Amino acid sequence: MLKLVLAAATLCCLMNTTQAQTVSTGAMQLPDITIYHLEGRRSERIVWLMEELELPYELVYTRGDLGASMAAIRDLGHEMPMAPTVVYGDQIIVESGAIIELILDRHAPDKLKPALDSDQYVTYLMWMHYAEGSLAARLFSDYRAWGIKPPETRSRLVDSEAVVQFTENFLSENRYFGGDEFSAADIMMVFPLNVATVLGLVDEAMFPNVAAWKERVMARPGYQRMLAAARPDGMIGNLPKVQQRPPSGPRGAR
Repeated sequence: MLKLVLAAATLCCLMNTTQAQTVSTGAMQLPDITIYHLEGRRSERIVWLMEELELPYELVYTRGDLGASMAAIRDLGHEMPMAPTVVYGDQIIVESGAIIELILDRHAPDKLKPALDSDQYVTYLMWMHYAEGSLAARLFSDYRAWGIKPPETRSRLVDSEAVVQFTENFLSENRYFGGDEFSAADIMMVFPLNVATVLGLVDEAMFPNVAAWKERVMARPGYQRMLAAARPDGMIGNLPKVQQRPPSGPRGAR
């Protein structure tokens, strides 16, 4: 398969590096950014962010070959090879949430997040970290455990349905995870909420607010540009669904 190295300038005529300084008041000059990517994985978050901000980047992966894409990441020689791995100027950085916060704080300080002194900033920051710290962590923990021994009942404490129910309850009163406006918290939340339904950990029909939110954010031009650049052939190498999930627990806030 052909190895893809996609420059943002060739994708959608984005601004050059020097112009990036003027995107936001107080923004620092953007260094060269290269995103090492695996199709359908968390690295999509960084591509989506850059498309939303209309900032230049290069995207490196081998189309249709997760193994070859991962080999390119390992070839960087970083101690913790994972996707995304981003070369930021002369630094190599990992962890999608940290990468998003770095780019926003330095290069788009007035974009894709509520004002620092607003009430919505509090919940925005919570969801930025909930996406991995609680939601994805519980989903993948259940996925591994249920693959070994399919459960017969839901946990009396917190399981996959409970962590998704929390998002459903929030979206019953809020349009986005940043409040009234789309934000980087929405970018963070798409991946684990897709995992929950695609892997069969929860029944998507039980969460209409989540489904409506997904439809809104995935219709955004930035998301569609991300798909064209980072997932041109749809999902590849997906994990199998769980064979059995426990019956639903009590509905409502947990």
